[in-house]
Amino acid sequence: MLESSLEFLKCVNCGSRLELDSLKQDKEIIEGFLECPKCNTLYPIIEKIPILWNDFSLYLSSRKKLGGKLYQLIENLKLKKFCKSSLLTTRTSEDRTALEERWSLIYQNSKSSKFYSEIQTNLNSLQKSNLVLEYGCSIGTMTSFLAKSNKMVFGIDRSFTALRIAKKSYKKNLDYVVADFLSPVFGKLRFDLVLALNVLELVEPTEFLKHISKQISKGYFVISDPYDFDRGINSVKKPLDEKSLRMNLIKLDFEITSQTKTPSYISWNLKLNSRATLNYDVDLIIAKK
Repeated sequence: MLESSLEFLKCVNCGSRLELDSLKQDKEIIEGFLECPKCNTLYPIIEKIPILWNDFSLYLSSRKKLGGKLYQLIENLKLKKFCKSSLLTTRTSEDRTALEERWSLIYQNSKSSKFYSEIQTNLNSLQKSNLVLEYGCSIGTMTSFLAKSNKMVFGIDRSFTALRIAKKSYKKNLDYVVADFLSPVFGKLRFDLVLALNVLELVEPTEFLKHISKQISKGYFVISDPYDFDRGINSVKKPLDEKSLRMNLIKLDFEITSQTKTPSYISWNLKLNSRATLNYDVDLIIAKK
């Protein structure tokens, strides 16, 4: 974690400013805690990644194998003890560790997909921004690109595994946070550009759009999706299609740019393994306030 990121992050439980307890660092904070002086919540920083979950034991409840791996990675005894006590209070839940590891590998093997170059071309047409945020940044393919031409860039993802890969590439204006998409990680901070590529199946779409609308007072929102919402019992309750997504954005006072008013079909190829490829036709929308 960049020490400069401290001024942007807030307690997701009460919205207060956080204090840093650095336990190991060089040019970044490698291990430590973000502490809330108001509600006393502790957020661990492990392998340079702050985990701003409202309850760390709850985060590990669906990632117990990851918890064991984190315990082995941690060097500082105080942080190691915190991780162990959190693991001991986890609840019984389906373990997502293998799934998140698998998709991290898929995204690594699919970085050359033309989808990303198409999105990059569209982003290059926008004015440069002081503050940028990407939801569902995964291994950092787009956040790393955005950091080349924008002042400060943040990426949010639920997968610690994916962000650990993203953090292997150091940039002094780029940082990542493990957090839930609807958590107030940045308090009332406003962004010039928010990016959300193919994540609507992971979060209730209408709630997500409202959340992002509050983060942009004047700027751009770039969103894409293949509208593949079938996730069984984990499916969102109110999926959106290409028409309803645009209607919801307009209701939130966004203006759809002329080139994305008509639904698009951008090819996104995902290499699942050496024998299988998943192909989506993705719709892209660029909206602004």
